[in-house]
Amino acid sequence: MATTPRIELDSPSPEAVDGRQIRAVSFQDARLEYVTRTLRKLGLDAAGSAMLVVGGGRGVLPRGLARLGFDVLSLDPSETATGLARAASGHDGLPVSYRTSSAEELDADDAAFDIAYYADTFEVTSRLDQVVAHAARVLRPGGVLLYDTVNRTPLSRLIYLGAFQGFPMTRIMPPRRYAADRLRTPAEMAAALARHGLRNEDVCDFKPKNPPALVKAVLARRRGRITDEEIPPIVDFVLAPDARPLVTYLGYARKTTG
Repeated sequence: MATTPRIELDSPSPEAVDGRQIRAVSFQDARLEYVTRTLRKLGLDAAGSAMLVVGGGRGVLPRGLARLGFDVLSLDPSETATGLARAASGHDGLPVSYRTSSAEELDADDAAFDIAYYADTFEVTSRLDQVVAHAARVLRPGGVLLYDTVNRTPLSRLIYLGAFQGFPMTRIMPPRRYAADRLRTPAEMAAALARHGLRNEDVCDFKPKNPPALVKAVLARRRGRITDEEIPPIVDFVLAPDARPLVTYLGYARKTTG
């Protein structure tokens, strides 16, 4: 008889199903491709640039960005995730440091960063304006804020409120991790950014190449048949810049004020 998996974010136990880490490994290639495209589009160079990652989790995204050439400070609200990130970094020599801090009370200096990436943040905070105000504060004039988040559509509600945290057979998140009023449309995100001197310049859909494969991967992970690291090639998230975002989307904004 199959046992019900333990759903727990930032758990050091390999038996726990951590939906946050599943998202991190699944989104990694699409996130890094979008960062690379944006740098090329804006004529920016990662080498030596100061990068802030908010919502860095266990360090998958911060390490990937460091490999592009950034000097990275990764902040996350979970002390456990921060410890796991440090342990995973080991002695890899990458220019990444880790610190525990919430996005709402961000522990980072004013105008200290050329670029910031906000992951796993905008769709879970109930204080979006406070989070965005901090993002604007820590960026240098002309700095770039990159982010990914979840749109508010019938399909995104079905997936994030239903499949990922409500339906017993496919659940990978704890209850109330997501709520409809914390899923924001691209227009709502652009307006929130603009209120704090950040001009949104792009929105890019990203999605699994084969959506049924995502369901199969989630079920296999819940049953312990695959590891988190085996999920990305099964799901294969891809950028779709010409599509209207139905679930997840990436974007970037420029700081327009000093």
